[in-house]
Amino acid sequence: MLSIDEIQAPIIKDLALFEEKFKSQMRSRVMLLDKITSYIVKQKGKQIRPIFVFHAALFCGGITDSTHRGAALIELLHTATLVHDDVVDESYYRRGLFSINALWKNKIAVLVGDYLLSRGLLLSVEHKEFQLLEIVTKAVQEMSEGELLQIEKARRLDITEDVYFDIIRQKTASLISSCCEVGAASAGASIEVQLKMREFGLLAGIAFQIKDDLFDYGAEEVGKPLGIDIKEKKMTLPLIYALQKADWWQKRTIIYKIKNQSHKAKVVKEVIEFVKQSGGLEYAEEKMHDYKNQSLRVLESIDLPTSKHYLKGIIDFAILRKK
Repeated sequence: MLSIDEIQAPIIKDLALFEEKFKSQMRSRVMLLDKITSYIVKQKGKQIRPIFVFHAALFCGGITDSTHRGAALIELLHTATLVHDDVVDESYYRRGLFSINALWKNKIAVLVGDYLLSRGLLLSVEHKEFQLLEIVTKAVQEMSEGELLQIEKARRLDITEDVYFDIIRQKTASLISSCCEVGAASAGASIEVQLKMREFGLLAGIAFQIKDDLFDYGAEEVGKPLGIDIKEKKMTLPLIYALQKADWWQKRTIIYKIKNQSHKAKVVKEVIEFVKQSGGLEYAEEKMHDYKNQSLRVLESIDLPTSKHYLKGIIDFAILRKK
């Protein structure tokens, strides 16, 4: 498996330049806004989204100025959705730091999200990057629809496996898909290649989300805190599978406890153990590898002279990572 440093190596200069440009796109003459956007920049993670954009472009013909604008557009719009999500979820932490709404309250957080969204739109319009804007805007639409679908279903905890995959396809995979499509489009790839890259990213994104679901149940000893999804009453694949296998009474009991007692550590541990005993983790891992393999088959079907080594490496890194 390639390490994150090895994956970043061929595009390290582009990532550094992207970071500079991203910061510049967020600047404002309003002191408060500048202070908040500077705080946001400090919260950057592994840069998976720009990594996908740059490696997709590299694979499809080469990184261009358009690639850098596409990566910035995705990051601006995605960051805007995260800021808004924290308000909606009443979440006060992100990546171990206080969220914007925790430090500056909801009104300011919503306005900051709006500002970031407008910066992304302006960046595209000013450079007439209408194709890239269309790709990313569709992804944001999908993400919003997926979030609303999840909220609707969470009220009754009646999410089936089919609905679950609809939700993560929209909420998570659509963004990874847009990264790959934007990278391909910015490099001047044919429409056929762009569509295949979009499909590759969609399948990879589904596998990524299943990996995150597994962290919640202690599939690894590190990662996000155990039971967060259960506490938030989110129905993920391991739990959905376990409930499908349970008898009527056991299913009713577990659902009641998640609905009414998920704030209790004892209940969270009980649900985790129920999922483990029911084979939910093994089933989710099997599905994760299935989607990973589907994504690799799509990648292999793209007939280009460039190496697929790093795109494959990103998938392996995401699936095998420990946190």
